[in-house]
Amino acid sequence: MPNWIAALLTLSISLAWLRLMDFAAHRGWIESRLSRKIIHIATGPVFVLCWFFFRETPDARWWAALVPLLITVQFALIGFGVIKDDASVQAMSRSGDRREILRGPLFYGIVFVTLTLTFWRDTPIGIIALMLMCGGDGIADVVGRRVPSPKLPWSREKSWAGTLSVFIGGFTLAAFILWIYISARVFPGPFSGTLAPLAFLSLLAAAIESLPYRDVDNITMPLAVVLVGLLMF
Repeated sequence: MPNWIAALLTLSISLAWLRLMDFAAHRGWIESRLSRKIIHIATGPVFVLCWFFFRETPDARWWAALVPLLITVQFALIGFGVIKDDASVQAMSRSGDRREILRGPLFYGIVFVTLTLTFWRDTPIGIIALMLMCGGDGIADVVGRRVPSPKLPWSREKSWAGTLSVFIGGFTLAAFILWIYISARVFPGPFSGTLAPLAFLSLLAAAIESLPYRDVDNITMPLAVVLVGLLMF
């Protein structure tokens, strides 16, 4: 299909997914903290799998990046109070303060735009960085708050269970998406050859996420993975 139609379809799917989570959180079916993490984990894989809609043309990455750009602009407008959207605030903030969207969720969107334009389907580095951010960082809070375990000595708000879940969750999600792309012959195989470097990058992502800095790990984690990944892929 033409790339502009692919972008429109991707945007429609992404918005439908986000509005579903907004609705569930606003109705109280799931708590806002959990909905925030579900959005964090699942939005990335949905977006990256939609890349298959686009043609192999030089402008494809620009059309694809337009989707997270538009959603990120929407996040910014909600965070600044220009757009009033209580459902989105409920779904994406921890405390119900719209200004929280201007930190983690906004950084999340900016990283998606940047990595889409920079790496696209030319190399798996961008996809790996995105999936480790989604599957790793996203699941850390969910597991860390539900599985009792000792706190990290260097980060008292985080636990060993949460850090281990970053490694396992990030590795699993990134491996799954890579397997799909290698099976579709977008990236060269064999798939087994990607597992060792992916495990190392997952360990790196877990170490970065364990640091005692809130919200900025949506930037620091993918940045570290990209820098090291450039040496490995």
